[in-house]
Amino acid sequence: MARNIGPVCKLCRREGMKLYLKGSRCMTPKCAFEKRGYAPGQHGQTSQFRRGRASDFALQLREKQKVKRIYGILERQFRRYFRDALRRRGLTGANLLIMLESRLDNVVYRLGFADSRAQARQLVQHGHFTLNGRRTTIPSALVKPGDVIAVREGSRKRSYFKAVRETLDERGIPKWLSLNPDQLSGHILSLPTREDIDPTIREQLIVEFYSR
Repeated sequence: MARNIGPVCKLCRREGMKLYLKGSRCMTPKCAFEKRGYAPGQHGQTSQFRRGRASDFALQLREKQKVKRIYGILERQFRRYFRDALRRRGLTGANLLIMLESRLDNVVYRLGFADSRAQARQLVQHGHFTLNGRRTTIPSALVKPGDVIAVREGSRKRSYFKAVRETLDERGIPKWLSLNPDQLSGHILSLPTREDIDPTIREQLIVEFYSR
């Protein structure tokens, strides 16, 4: 399965904002973005002082890249999501974000079972979760209302999940999900709406990028 194996802190610096790709580390002074908030590369420090307005294409490209990096998706898969969103009823941009938010690895992250989406993806790939009682290793599986995601019985004894259980009550979860900390399980109450997703994302720019 294709994935980005490079230094993820450079991705935040390139986008000029924290994408929280390393989970709790991003909240500490060790965060690379706190130390070097400028773009990576030889001319990173000077590029922010260059004059001139970014072109429409540049704005569209940066927004697309930002969303891809937030959800940990490469170009080919992201383009496929966009085509699927285009075929659905409603606003294409909102459909795209709802599909991304409904991925199993994202739901595992939103429920608090992982500190980052990358960690959630790895946990799913290693078979630590069940979807509706069946073990699954597909991070891109799309959940739907009524689905139940749970830590597999054999994995609950691991020290990692024992530690997670103690911190679940402290984590806030979206209103479209419900969490049972004792059973290490979550229930999909409904699909997320656009209001439930990061308001700083400008999905219309992504639609314009692929509509050129």
